[in-house]
Amino acid sequence: MSLKVLVVDDQGIVRAGFVAVIDAEEDLTVVGEAADGATAVRLAEELAPDVIVMDVRMPELDGIAATRIITGRENAPRVLVLTTFDLDAYVFDALRAGASGFLLKDVRPAELLDGIRVVATGESVLAPSATRRLIGHYASRPNAGNRTDGGGPRELDSLTESQRGVLALIAAGLNNAEIAEELGITVGTVKSHVNALLRKLGLRDRVQATILAYDLGLARPNPPGNAHL
Repeated sequence: MSLKVLVVDDQGIVRAGFVAVIDAEEDLTVVGEAADGATAVRLAEELAPDVIVMDVRMPELDGIAATRIITGRENAPRVLVLTTFDLDAYVFDALRAGASGFLLKDVRPAELLDGIRVVATGESVLAPSATRRLIGHYASRPNAGNRTDGGGPRELDSLTESQRGVLALIAAGLNNAEIAEELGITVGTVKSHVNALLRKLGLRDRVQATILAYDLGLARPNPPGNAHL
């Protein structure tokens, strides 16, 4: 069964290029196209795609706002944000809105296709530049991890020690195989821990887990490794 993809971009020629690249793959099928965020929101409901390739700057409703609406629904599709503009605000806003990935439009076709497949599995992907700036953002915050709302301890209390360790390694940018090797456990056990911690913390995916780990001070900025989170 092929993955269903909705392509959203206000530039027709760019949208057509994405559609051609995606539709050429046996395991991917473009089920719809949208030129603005409002249409994307409607088609996401009507077509039930597995993944939405979403532009940021669009008329009527921008990609960040559209992503927030779409990911707030039950059984929401994964959203992979693509943009020409490599700006901090777009990276952070897209991820906090619920996007599962952030790539630049000059990405190679193979990387775009890989990104679609990665987010469809429930994992997340970030452009290396976005990963560097996400980590740098938290590195520059003197009070990172010292939340005054009391949220940190309560949220982490629900996790086992093993789950906390996995969360910290997710935030460090390791994928499941790398986490398994680091902790000396099986990939299946890692997946169980990841699923459990996402459920307990009410998170959609690993990107949200990474942001929360830094917010709570569970993870500390290190040089980024794998761009897949």
